[in-house]
Amino acid sequence: MHPSMNAELAARDGDLRLCFLLGIAAWFLFLDHVPHNAVGLLTMRNFGFSGAVDLFLFIGGYTAAILYGRMMLERGFVVTATRIFKRLWQLYAAYIVLFVIYIDLIGYVARKSRASQLIGDFNVAGIVDHTIRTLIHGLLLQAKPLNLEVLQLFIVLIAAFPLVLFGMVRRPNVTMAASTALYVAARHFDWNLSSFPDGKWYLNPFCWQLLFVLGAWLALSGATQLRALRTLQEFTVLRALAWLYLLFALAMTVAGKFPQAGIVPDLLLDLFPPGHRENLAPYRVLHFLALAFLFAYLVPRDWSGFQWPALQPIIRCGQEWLAVFCAGVFLSFAGHLVLITGADALIMHVLVSIAGISIMTAVAYYVSWSKRQDQKPAFQTPAITGLPEQSRFAK
Repeated sequence: MHPSMNAELAARDGDLRLCFLLGIAAWFLFLDHVPHNAVGLLTMRNFGFSGAVDLFLFIGGYTAAILYGRMMLERGFVVTATRIFKRLWQLYAAYIVLFVIYIDLIGYVARKSRASQLIGDFNVAGIVDHTIRTLIHGLLLQAKPLNLEVLQLFIVLIAAFPLVLFGMVRRPNVTMAASTALYVAARHFDWNLSSFPDGKWYLNPFCWQLLFVLGAWLALSGATQLRALRTLQEFTVLRALAWLYLLFALAMTVAGKFPQAGIVPDLLLDLFPPGHRENLAPYRVLHFLALAFLFAYLVPRDWSGFQWPALQPIIRCGQEWLAVFCAGVFLSFAGHLVLITGADALIMHVLVSIAGISIMTAVAYYVSWSKRQDQKPAFQTPAITGLPEQSRFAK
């Protein structure tokens, strides 16, 4: 089992579709995180039940399974767990730096610009009255500043990933069933983590782990499951059903934004409320699976479009998603500040969005360039053939 699984993981490594989708998710998260941004109406959450968060977590689980799955098969559980925890520390350190600077920046700008509503808008009111307590709870991932919930959730999922991966490598179907059972139980018994100063997590980790584990399960699925998936994709009826469900989700989402239009009956709106995020509604999961099913059919791994120059910025942002995400958090705050203090015109929304995505892309290219410089040796002996070793340095 292990040799075949290792070969399958090696074959899936380097799939540019994953980087492309992560880049799309990073850009959409930025646009969604700028409050009242008109350009944000173009992101995927406005066309159906699921959104950029779903995409980000699913692809995160898929790529983590490919990377660390091969490591576990080749080097064992202990080594793999230490490498995962090393990555966990990098994520946590990035979160701490981001959290401290972010809330301090919001408080500073709110005081200087006399825009006190910023503190409430970004949910950092506790930093004024209970500074130390807010910082402590922030270290424990219990504070809820706006736009950091995705990174908090991802840290928790990576912390549990060694055990998930251990089960996936040995009993993938059993592990996937356990994840589904946890999802159902969390929704039924209303399990969630508490937050500071009150309430619960915006994204319930006991529910949202389903998408992360589902991505890992698909990455580690055997050849039999993959053949079954490809067979299903050949059925025109299934593809038609997926398209119909996407159209239904689009109609429900539009109706939820304009309830006075009476596009769909109120009963359906009560059954399928758009944007139900906290406990990850089942119809939201189904919507994302329909999207993934059709995307995998329409965009093959060897699609020539991934070589187009226009798509390279998206792919590069996906490759450097952590730096891009952190930059996007600050840029979303800056964009919101510009929009509430400047002219409320559509052109401003467009310029803020373009500027933010451009800066995020520049950050991705810089981080990628910087990594390449670190990989180059500090000194390299010139290769001059035909000369004795001692004469290569003689002038």
